[in-house]
Formats: sequence, structure tokens, C-alpha cells
Amino acid sequence: MSDLFSGLEDLGFKDIKLNIYEKEQEARKNTETTVKTTDTFLYEKTFVCPVCEKEFKSKALKNGKTRRIGSDTDLMPIYQGPNPLFYDVHICPNCGYSALNQYFDKIKQEQALLIKAVISPKFRPKTYPETYDENIAIERYKLALLNAVVKKAKTSEKAFICLKIAWMYRLLKNFEEEKKFLEQAYIGFKEAFEKEAFPICGMDNYTLSYLIGELARRLGNNEEALLWFSKVIVTPGVNPRLKEMARDQKDLIKGM
Repeated sequence: MSDLFSGLEDLGFKDIKLNIYEKEQEARKNTETTVKTTDTFLYEKTFVCPVCEKEFKSKALKNGKTRRIGSDTDLMPIYQGPNPLFYDVHICPNCGYSALNQYFDKIKQEQALLIKAVISPKFRPKTYPETYDENIAIERYKLALLNAVVKKAKTSEKAFICLKIAWMYRLLKNFEEEKKFLEQAYIGFKEAFEKEAFPICGMDNYTLSYLIGELARRLGNNEEALLWFSKVIVTPGVNPRLKEMARDQKDLIKGM
């Protein structure tokens, strides 16, 4: 599956032969000061890299500059205005450490050493345009995924990155690549469901059950999808909206 990391050549990584999921083994905070406006809806957030301890700036979306108007059936948020998903990855230009915003400062010392040994020697910094699009986001997400594999991150973190890459390919209508990364997200979230404590990527047991079911459905695994949806539907106390979504997807399968 080395082609999962294709597109990182400009950042110094080519012919990457790594499996995303292996058996799991069991920092400093960033600051949020607005330094400089880069566009009407962006600002530059200042970070201290938890790997190399150097300060750098990364683009982020200002509050109130976009509006969430819905979501796709696999929970991909749909926005009116600039897409915050394009700016969810931060990359240290000094050492190449990269991660989703929510995981950036959550790195252990032994993980930082792995980044220094494997990522930093090959990394080449890149200057990005003022605003990002799907293709730039994919490159940045893939670098975050490579970092996650190298630092032996939790399976859920890797699965979440794969899901977001799939969403970017969906926006580009590249359904072959989308399916490839949906499959990786499906594999990872199933393993995380069995082995990790909840919440997982901000999701409770039943939200993740629904998501796994929907990923299974999108991949053509309808029988397994029905099992996951049924778990959501029959359990008392589950959010009514989530139950309704599970019923809709179950009916979609039954109507085929």
C-alpha cells in the first residue's frame, strides 16, 4: 500500500513503504495568538513544536468566517464558506513534524525521537499559497498520516486522518482514491473500537458504531453494516438523531 503516501515527493518523501496499522504499544502546548492576517478569513497561529522546540506559524480559520450547514452520511461536515478541513493540519517547517490540530501537542518523548530519526532527515519545507484547496489539504493530511505511522500513534488517530483524506478526494470527485482511504479508515476504526477507550476521536460508542456501519456500507459490506446500524437502533438512550440516521441507512440497504 505504498501508494497511500504518493504525493509527498515535494516534501522529501518518495517510495514510502509503510503499513498504516501495526500492533500498538502502549509536550508543550501551542499558543493561539493572532500574529498576522493572511486573508480576510485566516490568521496565523503561533506554535512551539513539541519535537524540535522551534516556534513557527500555521494558518487557521477565524471564528465566524464559515457556517456548517449539514453533513454527509459518514459525518463529513458540509460548510458554507471557507472549509476548515483544509487547515486542520499543522506542519513544523523546521523538523517536519505534522499532525491534526487536536493531536499536535499530544506527543510523547519517545515519539518525538522517532520523528527526529525518520522524518526530519528527509523533510524539505515547502511554501504554500495564501489559501489552501483540496489538493494542498491532501498533501498535508498525508504528511500527518506519515508522521502518525512513524510515531506509532493510536490506531484511531491514523484512521481519522484516513477518513479526512477520503473526504478531500470526495470533494475532488476522485472516487477511486476516496474508496482507498475509506477502507483504511474502516479498518482502523474497527480495531480502535475493540482496543481503545471512549471517547474515540471525540465520538462515543454509538457514534463510532454508526460511522463504522456507514463506512462498511460505502465499501459494499452490507451485512456487516446492518449489524453496526442495528446496534445503534436497538440500544435505549442513544441520540434520536443518530438512531434516525442508522435507520435511514439500514432502509437504504434493505431497499437495494
